[in-house]
Amino acid sequence: MKKDEPPLDFPDTLEGFEYAFNEKGQLRHIKTGEPFVFNYQEDLHRWNQKRYEALGEIITKYVYELLEKDCNLKKISIPVDATESEPKSFIFMSEDALTNPQKLMVLIHGSGVVRAGQWARRLIINEDLDSGTQIPFIKRAMDEGYGVIVLNPNENYIEVEKPKIHVQSSSESSDEPAEKRERKDKVSKETKKRRDFYEKYRNPQREKEMMQLYIRENGSPEEHAVYVWDHFIAQSAAENVFFVAHSYGGLAFVELMIQREADVKSKVTAVALTDSVHNVWHQEAGKTIREWMRENCCNWVSSSEPLDTSVESMLPDCPRVSAGTDRHELTSWKSFPSIFKFFTEASEAKTSSLKPALTRRSHRIKHEEL
Repeated sequence: MKKDEPPLDFPDTLEGFEYAFNEKGQLRHIKTGEPFVFNYQEDLHRWNQKRYEALGEIITKYVYELLEKDCNLKKISIPVDATESEPKSFIFMSEDALTNPQKLMVLIHGSGVVRAGQWARRLIINEDLDSGTQIPFIKRAMDEGYGVIVLNPNENYIEVEKPKIHVQSSSESSDEPAEKRERKDKVSKETKKRRDFYEKYRNPQREKEMMQLYIRENGSPEEHAVYVWDHFIAQSAAENVFFVAHSYGGLAFVELMIQREADVKSKVTAVALTDSVHNVWHQEAGKTIREWMRENCCNWVSSSEPLDTSVESMLPDCPRVSAGTDRHELTSWKSFPSIFKFFTEASEAKTSSLKPALTRRSHRIKHEEL
């Protein structure tokens, strides 16, 4: 027999859940020291899932706090010209993001429940903050003199409760005789009573009906990337802009390139993709974009091969190398040291020659002719 579902009423703080992050950045139970347990109530998957999601919302806020307090990033509201009443989102930037003359690093996570500062919620909850968040990237980037911008591509709308629509009852219509109206009302009340009873039995804790209000010019990850490019990255003083884009973030970057090709080429020095799901054919990226990606991008993909081992590519875009893990969500963390090395080498190549891309391309053409 199925258990009655406990109330879908969960704490709104980590302390309320009796969990805390230890000095290694691992989530542990305050009393037992045990890792997070998903199956808290046996045989109640829906309730356990809702509990996990409630904890996830707390984790999101916790990471936002770390970005501001631990990484000294500023929270910037968007759209920049938003009115008081319209839906808004935000990104995070270092103090020098727009003024740093040398280097700017832009971080884009993948799709799903993750928000600014996260690579994977599952890693934060089950492994640690280092592997699941962008914080190690942000701290090292700042130590190495980069400005930093953290995108928030999944924050596309706000949810509000649906207004209740008043349906005119037959008794409010005066065209019918009173007796007929009363009879119809009685039937309609009985039907509603039966429906409500069935609904309560089927779904004892019916959640509120919500509607989505989309954020202007930020209604999708792709729109968000273009918006942040136009209003922030393109305005920055940095001579060298670098992108780290995970999973769907890679697709959003390619879409940005398609829409702002000349600008991206003139400002971006190198792009590190981690298990990117972009597809140059489906996204209809032109030949000039594909050539630029071959020269300036590298995709660290999930693979059982050692880190940085070359991996065969089916598509004619950027080189693919192993991230040193076959777990998709771990690819950013595992390729972390290689990504910084890649960016340093790209910077050095650019400064040692005014047109390194042209030089490299001419080498390749000569090689192909042979």
